[in-house]
Amino acid sequence: MGRILLGIVLGVLLVPLSVLAWFQFGHVPVAVADSPFPQERRITQVPLNARIDRESIKTPPIQPDETNLVAGAEVYRDQCAACHGYRNKPSSFGAHMYPDAPPLWEVHHHGPEAVMGVTDDPPGETYWKVANGIRLTGMPSYNKVLTDTQMWQVTLLLANADKPLPPAALAILRGDAPALSTLPAAKK
Repeated sequence: MGRILLGIVLGVLLVPLSVLAWFQFGHVPVAVADSPFPQERRITQVPLNARIDRESIKTPPIQPDETNLVAGAEVYRDQCAACHGYRNKPSSFGAHMYPDAPPLWEVHHHGPEAVMGVTDDPPGETYWKVANGIRLTGMPSYNKVLTDTQMWQVTLLLANADKPLPPAALAILRGDAPALSTLPAAKK
């Protein structure tokens, strides 16, 4: 009986001490080129998806009209294109991030369907990601950089990426149009 108790006590003490030693001596895969932790994607995606489901806004407060889509394309060009790329022009470094910054203007397969960017996500989910960012991914929070309207404009642009877009928005998204406007100063 004493050996069993000793085994339990040692097990309870040795496991946390071993994990701390693993962290302390730098063996944790923290570089982008390292292999991920076992079950890392599942461990991070489950709480992320639960929080987004709980907090996302279900109905956008603006409509995806021409004005909002062109404004969204300007926001995209100024804030998003460096990591996520343009139409037919992928980012030079987005694929080398960990996890990679998804190319939002390319078709990918989500199950049996071909999907453009994040058009299969509800707009509230995309808005949540733009506003709040996602830890340990390189996706920053824009809620102190962009206005609420600008975040919704880029969200609706991305939600409608698989639909015909206004010519002015397409010119911006191809990287052809020069910057016509500047973003307002950060919100306080």
